[in-house]
Formats: sequence, C-alpha cells, structure tokens
Amino acid sequence: MFVVSPCSGQSGSFKRPYGSPVDIRKQVSRKFFLQRNLNTSVWRSLGNMTLEQRETKTKQKGDSGNVSLSLPQRPRRNRKSDSIRSLVRETLLLPQHLVYPIFIHADSNVKPIPSMPGCQVHSISSLLEQVESAYQWGVQNVILFPKIDASLKSNTASECYNPNGLVPQAIREIKSKFPQVMVWTDIALDPYSSMGHDGMVGDIVQGKLKQTVILNDETVQQLCRQALCHAAAGADVVAPSDMMDGRIGAIRMALDEKGYTHVSICSYTAKYASSFYGPFRDALDSAPVDIPGVPKDKKTYQMDPGNALEALREMELDEHEGADMLMIKPGLPYLDIIRLIRENTTLPVVVYQVSGEYAMIKAATQQGWLDEKQCVMESLLCFRRAGANAILTYFAKDAAKWLVEQEGISPKSLLQ
Repeated sequence: MFVVSPCSGQSGSFKRPYGSPVDIRKQVSRKFFLQRNLNTSVWRSLGNMTLEQRETKTKQKGDSGNVSLSLPQRPRRNRKSDSIRSLVRETLLLPQHLVYPIFIHADSNVKPIPSMPGCQVHSISSLLEQVESAYQWGVQNVILFPKIDASLKSNTASECYNPNGLVPQAIREIKSKFPQVMVWTDIALDPYSSMGHDGMVGDIVQGKLKQTVILNDETVQQLCRQALCHAAAGADVVAPSDMMDGRIGAIRMALDEKGYTHVSICSYTAKYASSFYGPFRDALDSAPVDIPGVPKDKKTYQMDPGNALEALREMELDEHEGADMLMIKPGLPYLDIIRLIRENTTLPVVVYQVSGEYAMIKAATQQGWLDEKQCVMESLLCFRRAGANAILTYFAKDAAKWLVEQEGISPKSLLQ
C-alpha cells in the first residue's frame, strides 16, 4: 500500500504529531498485547466457573451480565447489515458475466437430456426462444453445441465446415433476429467425428511399430476450415476446445487472411481430461468409440488433472498465438487454476461450469439435500472471486433471473 505524506509537495520539514508510523504500530501492538493478556486471564477465570457463578460475579461488578472485550478490530462490524455487506463486497456477479450454452439438433422436436435435468437439445425454433428469454434477463452471450446425425459423421469430420450445416444455419437465424446477441461456437471435431475424438484418428509408423493416434496437424487444418465456416455465417467468437497444439495461431492466421479480423478467439487454454464431462457427451453422443486400437479416452491431448504449471505454459502459447480470451474447464474443481491464470495474464479469463457440475447440483437439490438457488449463486460467485471475467453455465438463464429479482435491477438497464 502506498502512503502519501501530508506534506507532499511542500517545502520544509514536517513533524508527525504522533510519532513515526513504526512508533505508532509499536504502541498499538503493545497496548493490544497487554489487553489480549488481560482478556485471556478474564476468560480463563470465567471458564473455570459455572454459569451461575459467572452471572453472580458480573452482577457484583454492576455489569449487565455481559463480558465486553476491548478489541481494536471487530470484522463483524462490516457484516452487520445488508447495506454494509453490499458496500464492502469485493466481488460482483451480474447477468452480463454469464454465457449460456445451448444444445441443438436438426430435428423439429425438443429432446430432454436425462443426465442433465432441465436441459434439452433444441430445434432451431426452440433455440430462438431460448436466446430471446435469456436475453430478456440480461444474458447477452450464447454458445452453440450441435448434436450431429450419425449419418453425417466421419473420421475427417468434414461436416464441421459445411456452410449449410446445423451450426451455420443456427448462427444466421440468431443474428437475423437478435443481432445484439453475441454468438459463440465450439471449434472441435468430436460432435462430427465417427470416432468421438476432438481430432482425426490415424496411424503413425515408427520403425516396425504402428500406432493409432489422434493426428495433430491434420486436425488443425480441419479446425481452421470450421472456424472460417462459422465466421462466414456470422459467429462473433470461436472457441477451440480441441486442445491440439498450434491451433490458436493457425486459426487466427486463417481468420485474418480471409478478413475476419473482428472475430474473437476464446481458447480452451486449460481443458483437463476430467470425469465431469459425462452428461455433455451423453447429450451429443460424442464419447470416444470402443474400437480396438483407437484411444478410449482423451488423455493424449487434454491436460492431466494433476498439473498446474502446464496451464501456464498453455497460457503463454495461446497469448503468443493470438487468443483474445482464455478458458479453464471444468470450473469448481479447478479454482486454483483460474486464480493462477488470472494472476499471470492481462487477457480476460473464462471458466466453464461443466455438465457434471450442473448434474451434481441438480441431483442433490432434487433429493432435497441442497438449496438449488443458493448453491448455484454461491458457485458462480466463487468463479468470479477466483478471477473469472465470464462464466459458461447451464444455469445462466435461471441465475440471471435470480440476480435481477434479488437486486431489483431492471433487465433493460443491463442491455444498454
């Protein structure tokens, strides 16, 4: 903390009437130490008495029966009312901080997701209803996740850059009706892959050894095509979630070369190989296939949950390659990573409260074990406190409504 002397900018000497700051601290510390010892002796003597003896002793002294400690600091004074708590609150959560993930498919019906109660896979028409209702509560950002028909899937995932595909169609519909809404899109191959991986599957040969792996550089080429397709349809933010090496720089270069310099990149900087993604993969049918030789998990490209310093390395690479925002996924189990990234970058930090986190809260509240509203709002506030600028959450619409009702805010004022 910087201390400015009262005599700054004046000539001559200035004598502090109460001594130097060091002297003052020594005097306060000594007084507090003596008082603490006195209080300790009082509490010890009272601790050896029965309740009746304590009351008798204090009444003999003419007291009201209460023991008063002489404390220079009482933190509870800043918690004594809603007004004071609001005044000194360090972290704020607003609807503008939320990004609403929406699942879509080409069918005309709305399909519930059993492992994510309250979430559905939407048609284009119901997608527009979701966007409108979220926007009315102040949520100005949505991100699309497609469920692709099995007949359109392939190892090369070429459907991901079909200009007439599901995602480009959804982008155009949203932007035509709600141009003020920021549309984010997921950049990865797994929804389109017949193998269920974020990258293309292929064989490499080293000497006499043949191994099936997730191809990095070939995948990056497809991701660039996908990002260009979404940008052409009107996407505001592309969010590569694949975790391939070098994809941020390649996508940034591809976008800039085609004139899409205004399209932002939110990199999944630290996407961990987590057990919390299960319901998401159920919703999109995008889990890795069980075929001999094909990797059964995503550990060769997603990060090890035991690593933190590796997140800094990914952060530095993404910054250098042109990312505009950095995302951490999952959220609650990785608050330390959010804080670590926040303290080492000047870029906005985004966190994804993933499907498993959503499902846990829903399951516990359906059993009556937890209060849904209170748990949701606390978890979102914790993300903000840890350093997140924005939060992807399936609770976005409900949370925004609760915030507006709780704070008495006009939703229209949030959209100005």
